[in-house]
Amino acid sequence: MATITLSINGAPVSAEVEPRLHLADFLRGDLHLTGTHLGCEQGVCGACTVLIDGKPQRACLAFAVDCDGAEVRSIEDFDDDPLMGELRDAFSISHALQCGFCTPGMLASARDIVSRLGEVSESRIREELSGNLCRCTGYVGIVEAIRAVSLGKSPAIASPVAASARKLMKRSAAVETPVVAPVVRSAAPSAIAGTSIEERIPIGAPPDKVWQALSDLRRVASCLPGAEITEIDGDKVKGRVRIALGPIKPAFSGEATVTMDAIRREGRMVGRGRDSGIGSSAEGEARWQVIDGDTNGSVIVVNLTWRLTGPLAQFNRSGLIQDIARRLTATFAINLEAAIDNRTPPVATSQGISAFGLFWSVIKARLFGS
Repeated sequence: MATITLSINGAPVSAEVEPRLHLADFLRGDLHLTGTHLGCEQGVCGACTVLIDGKPQRACLAFAVDCDGAEVRSIEDFDDDPLMGELRDAFSISHALQCGFCTPGMLASARDIVSRLGEVSESRIREELSGNLCRCTGYVGIVEAIRAVSLGKSPAIASPVAASARKLMKRSAAVETPVVAPVVRSAAPSAIAGTSIEERIPIGAPPDKVWQALSDLRRVASCLPGAEITEIDGDKVKGRVRIALGPIKPAFSGEATVTMDAIRREGRMVGRGRDSGIGSSAEGEARWQVIDGDTNGSVIVVNLTWRLTGPLAQFNRSGLIQDIARRLTATFAINLEAAIDNRTPPVATSQGISAFGLFWSVIKARLFGS
């Protein structure tokens, strides 16, 4: 591990990273700045373009350790940037985006083109954008938008329709104040650079009763298939998790640190483990908070981040694995409700996690909607 200190969107950040960790994974996994999109991960598509020391670069090719001392700006840092505001409006008016996946990287490159070159020709724009691929628009709208902004004739500025739309959006924003349910927040970004999901688990019991159940770690482990706690010493916990991958049955043994805040009904667990059989390692972080739900009910807001190394590392970014994790949280909810009511958990937990069984259930859900 290497310690790096750099500026991310104007804020100082220090972290320990592996030498092989790419900047894109650091931004998305460690700092949860998911506006930086990952496409080809080979430096070809340009979707992950960010500004490093003022110059556009591919975040999937830059190592985080090489950015030590650098100033990095991702798309999230340009909300109040006047030039980026003109470009966003021009992109919208010129229909320069469709699916939007390439747009953050495209906007980063577009801003560099206009700020560096000023008034620029269509042919030069196309040349400058050769490292940013778009499979939807055919580039006509993108080039038109950049050209208009470079000439100071952004259609978003000149169009009375666009001006009226912006006024309407501001008026709506002033009238409607959305109520956002509280979620688990940490004073610092996740210490784990990996795949992350957030789940909201409804439980048919009052918040205080749910929190009391979650405070009993052995009880919690009994609700998770394949999980077992072997030792608790203060805020240190040791245990194991068994997974069935057909004939391969890895069992991860490890330890974690648990912190609880009973007043806010929040908890956090950070741990790591290793399977000596197939040589894979896992590290992860779980944050949870119990909030009020429907009548006499609760919601557990859970943020999970995990990273696998070794033979199982191929599952780090798989959408199917994220679906499987969500189905596991659903199983946990069913078993936790039973435990709170002093009933036998309806879903067996002693046999370990059957990844193939969960995989097949996800496939069926995706194909047949069940």
